[in-house]
Amino acid sequence: MIFEADQRIVFIGDSITDCGRRDVRAPYGDGYMNLVRALVTARFPATPLTWVNRGVGGDTVRDLAARWERDAVGERPDWLFVMIGINDVWRAFAGQPDQAVPLDEYEATLRTLLRRAVDATGCRLVLADPYLIEPDRADPQRAESDRYAAVVAGLASELGAPHVTTQRAFDDVLAVSPPTLWADDRVHPDLPGHAVIADAFLRVITG
Repeated sequence: MIFEADQRIVFIGDSITDCGRRDVRAPYGDGYMNLVRALVTARFPATPLTWVNRGVGGDTVRDLAARWERDAVGERPDWLFVMIGINDVWRAFAGQPDQAVPLDEYEATLRTLLRRAVDATGCRLVLADPYLIEPDRADPQRAESDRYAAVVAGLASELGAPHVTTQRAFDDVLAVSPPTLWADDRVHPDLPGHAVIADAFLRVITG
């Protein structure tokens, strides 16, 4: 396992990470982050860890930048898990093109935020791809999402960060099942969909 005892593990992102952690499902939410926390705790009970969820529904990388000092740097993580980009793409396909984040801005902003967190706290990073639960890679939104995921892969390599291939995890299950088994809108998973994401994270965390 990549964690050591008494480390602080912070997850930050959008609604997929949030999952009600700010209200009825406080403090961890009821999505993949809480599944990861529960399974790591169950598998490694002798390794005490502090878990923090700082997902906020609707966020793009621009929104992340606005709260980065408080919710990332200020949390003083030992490990910072970042999954962002779904809304950056989706807004362009949901009639809100002014709120979509162009690919070059997405890459530059995310690189700046990640370097800031490492420089300020010495944390280790884990980067996860944005995804679309869509098997047709020629689908316009899926094709665009893949471009943003490629940026995350490049940043993970550049920064020496473990990389969680969430899109590949969904592609694996979509080879034998329909998208509706995992989410109604191709974005917000139900519990089995969150389990797919959590499993991808666990493969990175536990080796």
